Amino acid sequence: MIVELERVSRGYADGQREILALAGIDLRVPAGQTVALLGKSGSGKSTLLHLIGGLEHPSGGRIRVRGQALHEMNDAQLTTFRLRHVGFVFQFFHLLPTLSVYENLLLPAELAGLPHREGQARASALLAGVGLAQRGHAMPDRLSGGEQQRVAIARGLMLEPELVLADEPTGNLDSDTGRQVLELLLELTRVKGTTLIIATHSGDLAARLQRRVELRDGRIVADSDGAAAGSAHAEGRA
Repeated sequence: MIVELERVSRGYADGQREILALAGIDLRVPAGQTVALLGKSGSGKSTLLHLIGGLEHPSGGRIRVRGQALHEMNDAQLTTFRLRHVGFVFQFFHLLPTLSVYENLLLPAELAGLPHREGQARASALLAGVGLAQRGHAMPDRLSGGEQQRVAIARGLMLEPELVLADEPTGNLDSDTGRQVLELLLELTRVKGTTLIIATHSGDLAARLQRRVELRDGRIVADSDGAAAGSAHAEGRA
């Protein structure tokens, strides 16, 4: 298993009270699987994605990714883990506006200490793969939304991660462009056998993935791979 969560919870302070975003989640994802996290806003799917990617610490429970215990890591260790093993694709792209498309791709390679020539070769190959070979020197604000998302996908794959996490990657795109971006993401991850987990509102998008996990009020309420063990634990404590 590449992802293993055991009784994972996440709470946030809101004045004098705590809001529980996730309540005792159990989840196991085998390597190479494509998974849709479904649910309305506030269901906990983005929080779950952030925990799997080491962007946040759990309030309770255990999280293992690639066999490494994320729940035991400090911030510096999580930063290193994310850089080396996880690729992120966000709804709002998060491209650095002062860097060109090419430089946005090279940045994670430089941070990871990848040899410059290898970084250049990967960046060029990925830009060609996402159909933007001629736009490497363009600044992000000169690209359309669909083009920016393609750059974000290429950047997320720069270090050839075993796990790619995408949070509403088509949410800011029109339906046609969104379908094209999804096809590209699925194809690029399929070629490498990458595990792909996407948080989405879209049932149509989810239908293209191998597995669908539905969240409601911080609990897993349905899992197309079988019974939602996390939901059973959570319901037992409710």
